[in-house]
Amino acid sequence: MPKLLQTEYLEVIAQKVRHHIIDMSTNGGCFIGASLSCADIMVYLYCEFLNISKKTLDDDNRDFLLLSKGHDVPAMYATFAEMGWIEPSRLKNHLLTNDHIYWHPNRNIPGVEFHSGSLGHVPAVGLGVAMDCAIKGKSNKVIVITGDGELNEGSVWETLLVASAYKMNNFTLVVDRNAFQANMATEDLIPLEPLIDKFVAFGCAVRRIDGHDFSAMHETFNGLPFSEEKPNVIICDTIRGKGLPSIERRADRWFVNFNMNEIIGLHAELDGGNIATIDSEILTVR
Repeated sequence: MPKLLQTEYLEVIAQKVRHHIIDMSTNGGCFIGASLSCADIMVYLYCEFLNISKKTLDDDNRDFLLLSKGHDVPAMYATFAEMGWIEPSRLKNHLLTNDHIYWHPNRNIPGVEFHSGSLGHVPAVGLGVAMDCAIKGKSNKVIVITGDGELNEGSVWETLLVASAYKMNNFTLVVDRNAFQANMATEDLIPLEPLIDKFVAFGCAVRRIDGHDFSAMHETFNGLPFSEEKPNVIICDTIRGKGLPSIERRADRWFVNFNMNEIIGLHAELDGGNIATIDSEILTVR
C-alpha cells in the first residue's frame, strides 16, 4: 500500500517551483508555458514517487527519470533547487554559458540522467536503461516525460514497438498533454486524438489523468506496472501556463522574455493577486 500522500506539502513545493520558473522568464527568457504545465508532474515524481534522493543520485538501485522535452528544464531545475540538489542561486544562470545549467538538461547537473533538447530521442534512451535494469534483475522504475507535440516524432512510436515486443513493464512514458506544440495547438497541426487508442494499438497499457491532480497521480503511479507484459503510458492532461491565468492556454506565450514589471506582476498573480499586465513582444519559436 502506498504511503499517505502529503498533498499540502506538494502544493507548497509546486508553488515555489512556479515562482522559480517566473524568475527564469526574463534576461533572455524561457519556455514558460510548457514548464508550468509540467511542474506538478515533476514535483510529484521527484518529491513523492521516485526512489531517489540527494544521497542516491548515483545509486544503481535508484529510479530513473529522463526529461525528453528538454525545453521544460526550468521545471526540473526549479524542483532540484527545492530538493536541495542544486543551489537556488544557480537558477539565474539559466541562459549563461559559463554554467552547466544553461538552456537544457545537462548531466553535469546532479539528478540529470541524460542530455536532451532534440525531441524524440530520449524515449529510446530510457528504454535502453529499462532493458539494462531488467537484464540485471533489478526493480528500478524508468520514466520518460515527453510533450504531446513530441509524439509527432516517429522515434517515439518505434520505441514503443520495441518496448511492447520485449514486454518492458518497467518502462513508463509520461505524456505532458498540454494540447500545444510550439506556437500552435497540437490538434491544428497534426491531430493526436484518439490518443489512448493509438497507444493501445502499439501494445501499451494506458491510463489518462489530470496532470495537476496530485491524488490522481498518486493513485495512478502507484498502480505501476499496469500489466505484466506491456510498457506503461500515462497521459497527463495539463494546462499550458498553469497557475498564471494571464498566459494560460495561450499559443503566443510559449517562449517568453518578460520585463521586470511583468515578472513582479506575475509573481503577485500566482499568489492570487490581480491578473498581470503583459505587454512584452510576442515571440514565435519554431
